[in-house]
Amino acid sequence: MTDMRFESLTSNDLDAALPDLTEILHACVNKGASVSFIEPFGPEDARAFWHDKVFPSVRDGGTLLMIARSEDKIVGTVQLQIAMPPNQAHRCEVAKLLVHPDFRKRGIATLLMEMLESEARTLRKSLITLDTRSGDQAEPLYIMLNYKIAGRIPNFARATDSDRLDSTTYMYKILA
Repeated sequence: MTDMRFESLTSNDLDAALPDLTEILHACVNKGASVSFIEPFGPEDARAFWHDKVFPSVRDGGTLLMIARSEDKIVGTVQLQIAMPPNQAHRCEVAKLLVHPDFRKRGIATLLMEMLESEARTLRKSLITLDTRSGDQAEPLYIMLNYKIAGRIPNFARATDSDRLDSTTYMYKILA
């Protein structure tokens, strides 16, 4: 992965990143990723999510948006949500760890999570939380990164491509 770069996007980077982020989210959802969306899910839906939901939070400082770039193309992303209520200012939340299906199994997700944790430490956060579809391929990744299972909730979210209801696993990591 000598051509891979990892960085946080700033407000000035968002418009240029929108096409690649749109492509990643669209491809991941259409490959079955359980990241809040159901089929049919088109590129316009993916674009609207980034533009209307994520970018405003990045611009106002509530979310850090980190990416993995191969050459000039964004191939992975993760969000660190840092805008928390006053009694939870010590923690942050992981959202939408996505790696384009064409770039999976190269360690990109692990490196994005390591970058996210480094950013969390820099911000003096002592707890990271997340949730993932129970049994999904991300769950063993988080366990390998020393996230602990807090619990599972059955019938939490509808599957991407059917009416099946999947469980979610809540996880956490205490930062030293």
